[in-house]
Amino acid sequence: MNIPQSKNPRIVIIGGGFAGIALAKQLKNKGVQVVLLDQHNYHNFQPLLYQVATGGLEAGSIAYPIRKVIQEYDDFYFRLTSVQEIDTTNKKIIAEIGELTYDYLVIATGSKTNFFGNKEIKRHSMSMKTIPQALNIRSFILENFEQAVLTTDVVEQNSLINFVLVGGGPTGVELAGALAEMKKAILQKDYPDLDISRMQINLIQSGDRILNTMSEKSSAAAEQFLVDLGVKIWKNVRVTNYDGRTVTTNSDLVFDTATVIWTAGVQGAVVAGLNADALVERVERIRVNAYNQVKGYEDIFAIGDIASMDSLDFPDGHPMMAQPAMQQGTLLGKNIIRLIANKQMEPFSYNDKGSMATIGRNKAVVDLPNYHFSGVFAWFVWMFVHLFSLIGFKNKAVVFLNWVYNYIRFDREGRLIIRPFKKRSFTTFTTDEI
Repeated sequence: MNIPQSKNPRIVIIGGGFAGIALAKQLKNKGVQVVLLDQHNYHNFQPLLYQVATGGLEAGSIAYPIRKVIQEYDDFYFRLTSVQEIDTTNKKIIAEIGELTYDYLVIATGSKTNFFGNKEIKRHSMSMKTIPQALNIRSFILENFEQAVLTTDVVEQNSLINFVLVGGGPTGVELAGALAEMKKAILQKDYPDLDISRMQINLIQSGDRILNTMSEKSSAAAEQFLVDLGVKIWKNVRVTNYDGRTVTTNSDLVFDTATVIWTAGVQGAVVAGLNADALVERVERIRVNAYNQVKGYEDIFAIGDIASMDSLDFPDGHPMMAQPAMQQGTLLGKNIIRLIANKQMEPFSYNDKGSMATIGRNKAVVDLPNYHFSGVFAWFVWMFVHLFSLIGFKNKAVVFLNWVYNYIRFDREGRLIIRPFKKRSFTTFTTDEI
């Protein structure tokens, strides 16, 4: 990998997501050598992926170069690669571009879509965890409408302009709201020769309410917002199969659609090489102690979505969201420096700052520790928090200006098929490989 030898301890970080970047910032100029590895050369702000998928933002406005983050950090290196295995015996990682030894290893590989073992659904549906996947969704949606204007077959048209979103969490809810607003204000203008009123947006949730990690008040408010926008919500329904055309469920419900977007679950993106005792098989997360040390190892740590830290408040690990990831990354940076100095590390304690989701124009729900609210004010809070969380002034400015323009004009300028995407690609690649 062409990493120079250093008199400083070498810390290898696998992953440049929220956790990895937070850790990297904390280790800036702390007398250690840091090597950050990621399969992309940018940090991806995942909470706004749905806006890329629906044409509200361009991909560049939610991505930030990793090298720019670390360009003023001493003894800090980035390598573009995918890690294949960890050799814990010889304290080295094996990547596509070579091998590298470590003194301390931090796994911050995040999560990937969980299809719960259903290969047919994985083959034919689409997921939205990366920028390329969001761009694929955007292209596929627009290509379906272009194809719909070419056919006189009403059944075929309905299949092309109907959508099934599986999973009623924040991603599914926000995507459903964005599609509903496109139907209401944009698509009928772009495709006057189509009867857009026949377009259906179906949101399927296996549980008894959407946004089930938020308060019941926020869940009910979000559901009402979606219903008002024309979204059909199907609760206590589980998708059992999708063959590329027909969605079957555990009930009598059947959906005919060319587009299924799967947001029903995530699992850890595990790297091979750790002991089996360190893994939680059901969700493929890595067991860690209160200091984020991987079970069975003193020099290997895991943070963010990949880490499963059991506690009284979180018996199944912390929520797989940005806030726990960033807080763990920040604390671990301090703890590694303490460990090197032979000082006592500080146990992790999650500070739950709340959660939120936006459903559309002037519509959002916010849960704070002691207060829950929805509507216009919640929408402004959601925008402020997400703008503040973006990396880089330019990205903040571009996103803000796009939101102002979209709000005033009720438009989405990103309706561009830059990179055509054909569904037949799923016969060769899985959605996590595209």
